[in-house]
Amino acid sequence: MKNKLGLYIHVPFCAAKCAYCDFYSLGDRLEQRDAYVHRLLADLQRQALQCRQYVVDTIYFGGGTPSLLGGKRIAHILDAIRSQYPIAPDVEITVEANPDSMTEEFLTTSHAAGVNRLSMGIQSAHDDELKAIGRIHTFSQAQAAFAAARKAGFENISVDLMYALPGQTMDRLEQSIDALLALQPEHLSCYGLTLEQHTPLGRKNPRLPDEDTQADMYLMLCQRMDDAGFLHYEISNFAKQGFHSRHNSRYWEQSSYLGFGPGAHGDFAGIRYEIPRDFTAWLAGIAKPQGEDNEAIDRAAEYIMLSLRTAHGFDAQYFEQTFSQDSKPVAQALAALPEQYIRQTDSRWHLTDAGFLISNAIIVAALDAMETAK
Repeated sequence: MKNKLGLYIHVPFCAAKCAYCDFYSLGDRLEQRDAYVHRLLADLQRQALQCRQYVVDTIYFGGGTPSLLGGKRIAHILDAIRSQYPIAPDVEITVEANPDSMTEEFLTTSHAAGVNRLSMGIQSAHDDELKAIGRIHTFSQAQAAFAAARKAGFENISVDLMYALPGQTMDRLEQSIDALLALQPEHLSCYGLTLEQHTPLGRKNPRLPDEDTQADMYLMLCQRMDDAGFLHYEISNFAKQGFHSRHNSRYWEQSSYLGFGPGAHGDFAGIRYEIPRDFTAWLAGIAKPQGEDNEAIDRAAEYIMLSLRTAHGFDAQYFEQTFSQDSKPVAQALAALPEQYIRQTDSRWHLTDAGFLISNAIIVAALDAMETAK
């Protein structure tokens, strides 16, 4: 049986860079999309020789704004992948898309090419909030784009929602939740706004809701998703039964994936790497991946951190079998937490919604307990 493998393809193009965005993206290179595809296909071909013992079961186009490639370019990339990599019959193929670039050509052609999941960057149902964070679409555009995606045949659509936006109140956040749920998506990714100092919004430093309000927003959001029948399967992600993101889950499960494109990350054959965030160097074929091998990565500590972000949680039995380390110090640190933050199911410890809210502190305590016991 072949090992499973994910492919992540970073598409750096944007129509306009959002004011809060810290991802590697470029708002002025759309004329180089064909050159990007040409370079990408060469990288895919070069890497394919090392993947004959794997089967690709997830492909994810992230960005940037991958929908700006258009359907024909995405179809061309997928054709190349299928010709060179073993592909699982039930492969999940996701493309991130913004409402303003979800054209009929993109939707119909990419769907016909096998794209079976869309991740839509909507963020808010209020146009003034969208404008405040530098989004260039309106909510009515998002509604129309979602309807067009359904018409094109997409049955697995995720939408992004941001909270703790400048000036946002609980009532306005609830209105956005109501509006997004009314679209009837299969998945929601919900993130609190973080101000990065080197971004335009970070430099502007607007007033955000205070920490207590942000906490209340998160817990309200979790409750609303639960009431709507969504599983809270990772700190920031909610899905209807059977619609969790299989590709993103492989990151939290420490599963193998290859990254392509400037700014992409990968974790393959014991090497974790990042491709430099330099489009010009990457296009010229001189952007050499920077990596570290398993000896430099504490996979056990990483498992603790990642597992406690998920509904499955920290599995003491799995930890001992996989990493040959005693799980008791970590389990004892978790057992010392109040019940409002942690639950135990057999050998697993998993955080509650309130626990997710303070997960950073809990993870630090668990890691400290492991280090102290060494």
